[in-house]
Amino acid sequence: MTTTRPTVPPWGTTRPRPFPTTTLVPAVVAEIDPATQLGVARDRHGHVVALGGHGTGTAVETSTITSPDGQNGNDQGHDQSTDQD
Repeated sequence: MTTTRPTVPPWGTTRPRPFPTTTLVPAVVAEIDPATQLGVARDRHGHVVALGGHGTGTAVETSTITSPDGQNGNDQGHDQSTDQD
């Protein structure tokens, strides 16, 4: 007796969807403000465009030191310190 299995498409081929619609974003020009030496973005009319803040950060981590025999008691751990704007 011969049985036939229903044809099931591979899992990955059932997942794709059409790309979402896109919108045209007007171009901006990036330049350096000579007075402040900071980057400034301007739209096509020459107006300054705010690009949103992303902040900056620094991190410091001390290294781990282990004594050669592992039993002298002078092992050091590690610590982290971070600072973000």
